[in-house]
Order: sequence, then structure tokens, then C-alpha cells
Amino acid sequence: MKDFRRGTPAFGVVTGLLFVLVAGLIMWLGFWRVLLLAALFAAGYLLGGVEDIGRFFRTTVDRVVPGKEQESIDFRKEVEQEQETYDFRKEVEAEQAARDFRAERENLFPKAEADGADGASEQKDGEEA
Repeated sequence: MKDFRRGTPAFGVVTGLLFVLVAGLIMWLGFWRVLLLAALFAAGYLLGGVEDIGRFFRTTVDRVVPGKEQESIDFRKEVEQEQETYDFRKEVEAEQAARDFRAERENLFPKAEADGADGASEQKDGEEA
């Protein structure tokens, strides 16, 4: 059981059995009764698993509804910042791709030596290529 984590066959089998159990309960009891059963289980788990209920609810409510002293999120500003970051990353990627292309081109087609830099091969008089 030490290898019982998400992505392992054992976890998949247990998850599958849980889904079959839920499906059986839905067929036997009906959807709304199973939904009520699940909600009551979640409430019991919450009450039994949280050490300080009051502090838990206060922190949860503070996360959902910020207080007056907390600044609310400006979604337009956040989206603009994300767009700027995205644009900057795309520019950097384009520059990197251009550098990679130039380096690959230089490796495939090395520059001609200094004596034949114009691309034409030198021929002696009377010789054919």
C-alpha cells in the first residue's frame, strides 16, 4: 500500500470502485437522496476533520469575501499585465528562433574562405571547371 497515490493502478482500481458504489447508490436510492448523503458526509468530515471550526470559517469567508481594508482585484489590470508578459515572452521566443535559424544556416552553409568570398571559384587561364 505504500505505492497508493494518484496515477498508480491501485489508486485507479479504488477510484473505479468508489464510482461504481456511487452509481449503485444513485440507482438504489435516487439522485437527490445520494446528493443529500454526500452533503451530510462532507459536513461530518468537515466538523470532524477541522480542529478550530470558527477560525476555519473566518479564513474561508475572508478568502471568498475580502474585507473593507483589503484591496479588491482589478481584473482589467491583471489581464493587461498578463498580456504584456505574454507579448514579451513571444518576442523573446521569436528572437531566440531567429538566432537559432542563423546559427543553423551558418552551420549548413559555412562562409567561403577569404580568397573566394565572392562565391565564384577562381580558375587559372585555360582550365575548365
